[in-house]
Amino acid sequence: MKLKYLILYAFMFVLSIGAKADKLEALRTNKKIIRMSEAQAPYYAIQIIALRLPPQAPEFFKNIDVAREYSCDDGYLRFCVGEYNSYAEAKSALEGVITKGYDQAFVVNTRKYAINEHAAGVNVSSKKIDPNKVYTVQLSAFRFPVYLSHFKNIDDVMEFRMKDKIFRYTTGQFKGDVAEAELQRIKALGYKDAHLVELDKYLPFKIE
Repeated sequence: MKLKYLILYAFMFVLSIGAKADKLEALRTNKKIIRMSEAQAPYYAIQIIALRLPPQAPEFFKNIDVAREYSCDDGYLRFCVGEYNSYAEAKSALEGVITKGYDQAFVVNTRKYAINEHAAGVNVSSKKIDPNKVYTVQLSAFRFPVYLSHFKNIDDVMEFRMKDKIFRYTTGQFKGDVAEAELQRIKALGYKDAHLVELDKYLPFKIE
């Protein structure tokens, strides 16, 4: 009898975690939390918190419009708000952020973040394409796995679970000389955030 209750409790616990996780993923889908693969101008921002794992309660971000999530080389996820052209401009907005309950907030220059390339899924489409390398088009990334049927009009979807435990989904294997054209074709299907990544860097994390 005790075993029965233990199994039931474990099942309910897993469901509760999944429910919270889905809510947090919805914040990313709705662009309230934006994963950043690199620092982008304007570079000054206000860091509200650094965590080993993302908060599982969406209410954590209830007082902000948009948070940018940076996955850094030291294993921490850093969440920032605001985009400012100077330190002084960011500093003037800091007090307002603190009063919202983020008492650990401080001004940062996001160019100083060491971004984890595997964790962030670095977008190489804006960099020089090496014709001798093989690329794949990343369609999306999720904290939790999704069914491959989630990707409409795409048949050959590959699934990867990276070191940061983020699930990344890509399609195709293209030599550098045709990779950019294939990327544009995928974007035309509706995947506007798609970008190229080096396949060799992903293969060790592929889920068969």
